[in-house]
Amino acid sequence: MDGPGGEAADARVPLVVVSHRGPVRFERGDDGRRRVQRSGGGLVTALLATLPALDPTRYDPVWLCAAATDEDRAVAAEHGPEAVTVEEVAECPVRMLAIDPDEHDRFYASFSNPMLWFIQHGLWGLATEPVIGRAEHDAYREGYVPVNRRVADAVHDECEQRGGASPIVMVHDYHFYLVPGLVRSVFPHARLHTFVHIPWPQADAWRVLPAEIRGALLHGLLGNDVVGFHTHRYARNFLLSCQELLDLPIDLGEMVVRIGDREVAATWSPLSVDVESLQAQAADTHVVDRRRELRDDRREHLVVRVDRSDPSKNIVRGFLAYDLLLEQHPELAGRVTFLALVPPSRQDVPQYARYLLDVRETVEAVNARHGGERWQPIDLRVEENLPLALAAYQEYDALMVNSVADGLNLVAKEGVALNERDGMLVLSENAGAYDELGAFSIGVNPFDIVQQADAIHEALTTDGERRHDLHVTARQMVEHNDPARWLQQQLDTLERHVGAGPPV
Repeated sequence: MDGPGGEAADARVPLVVVSHRGPVRFERGDDGRRRVQRSGGGLVTALLATLPALDPTRYDPVWLCAAATDEDRAVAAEHGPEAVTVEEVAECPVRMLAIDPDEHDRFYASFSNPMLWFIQHGLWGLATEPVIGRAEHDAYREGYVPVNRRVADAVHDECEQRGGASPIVMVHDYHFYLVPGLVRSVFPHARLHTFVHIPWPQADAWRVLPAEIRGALLHGLLGNDVVGFHTHRYARNFLLSCQELLDLPIDLGEMVVRIGDREVAATWSPLSVDVESLQAQAADTHVVDRRRELRDDRREHLVVRVDRSDPSKNIVRGFLAYDLLLEQHPELAGRVTFLALVPPSRQDVPQYARYLLDVRETVEAVNARHGGERWQPIDLRVEENLPLALAAYQEYDALMVNSVADGLNLVAKEGVALNERDGMLVLSENAGAYDELGAFSIGVNPFDIVQQADAIHEALTTDGERRHDLHVTARQMVEHNDPARWLQQQLDTLERHVGAGPPV
C-alpha cells in the first residue's frame, strides 16, 4: 500500500496518547537558552515507564498534551501541527497544544478542578457548595467543551497524518471526557480507550451537575470501546452511572454497557511504579546526601507522608490523628518525628489555597501543644523536593496514606518499593491501592482519627518479623504489577473487545 507520495506506507499502528500534562516541559534559562526537563506527577511518571514496552515495529506513538509554560507555547507555535522529539526525556514524539490562557483557566481551574475532581473524590459538602451558577456553566461551555474539541481535532489530525485505518487512541483522565465521543463522530474506525486514574463515584454523586452536562460527559466516554479504571468498584460504578443516569442497559456479569449497536467495556487493572527506575533515582548523590541528613537527625521513629496539598489527601486529619497519638502515648514525646513533604498544589483554585492554610495552621497548633525548644513533632516542608522524598521513602518506619479517596495512590507503591527499614504502610481503605496492598498494610477509615492514631501506634510498635513479612510481600506485589504489564493489559483488552482493526 502506497502513501500519498507513492512511498510504502508505514505498517505500524498509529497510537495517540492523550493527557493534560505532557512528558516534558520547556523553560527559558537565565542565560536565555531553552531548556527541557521531564514533567513531574504520578500519572506522567507512570506513563513514561510504559513507553519502552511498546514494540517499535508495531506501534507508531505520539503523545498529545497541553502546553504548560510560556516556553511550551513558544515550542507549539514554532512547530505547529508537528510533534517534537526529545529523546533524552521522552521516548516518543510530543505534540503540544497552545491553548488560550483564559480558555484554559475556565477549562482547568474552574471546571476540571475543582468541579470534576471534587465530585469524583467526594469532597463537596453539598449543604452549601457547590453553587452551579453562571460562572460554572460558562466554565463548561467556554472552557471544557472548546478545549476538548481542540484536543479531539488534534487527535484526528494525528491519526490522519500517521495513515492508519484503525488507529489506537488512549485518553487519560478526567480532563478529556468529551474527546472519545468527538473523535468517534469523525473517525468511527478508531479504537478508543480512556483510562480514568481517579475514583469513579456512585451515580448519585454526579447529580451535582446539571443533567445536560453530566449526560454529555457520560456520552463522551461512551465514545470509547473500553473505559479502564484501577479497581472493580470504580468500573462497576461507571456502568451503574450509565444505567441510572442515561437509562442504558448494562451487564454486570460481562461488565459492558450497550449504546445503540455498540458495547462499551468497563475494565479494571491497577497501574504500578517502575521499581528499577525508582531505585536508580534513589542512588543519585543528592538522594544519598538527603538520606544521610535524615539518619543524622532522626529520632527513634520516623513517620512520613508525601502528598500534594490537595483536600483529597486528607492531610489535616492525618495530623489530628498524630496529635491524638501523642496525647494518648506521652511516652513517645521526643522519640518520633512526622516528616510531611507537601508540595503546593493548584493554588489558583480557592479551595486548594484555603486547604494549604488549614494544613499550616494545624501543624502550628500540634507543634505548639506537644513540642518544645529541642523537639518539634511535625516537620512540615511545603516544597517540591524529590531527593528528600526518595530518601524519606527509604527511611520511614510508618508511611501515612490516609486519603479521603484516591484512584490508586502511587505514593504507597513508591514507598513500599524503596523502603529499607521494613516500614509499615498505613493505608486508607478508600485508596485504590488498598485492593492490592490492604492485606499487607494497616488499613484505616480516612475519617476516623481515633483509628488512625491507633494505626500509627501499631505501625511503630509491630514486631520486626511481622514487619518484614508484610513489607516483603507488599514489595513483591508492587514489582509484579509493573507499568509495562499494565500497558500490555490495556492493549490486549482493546484488541479482545474490538479486534485488531482493518489492515493498515
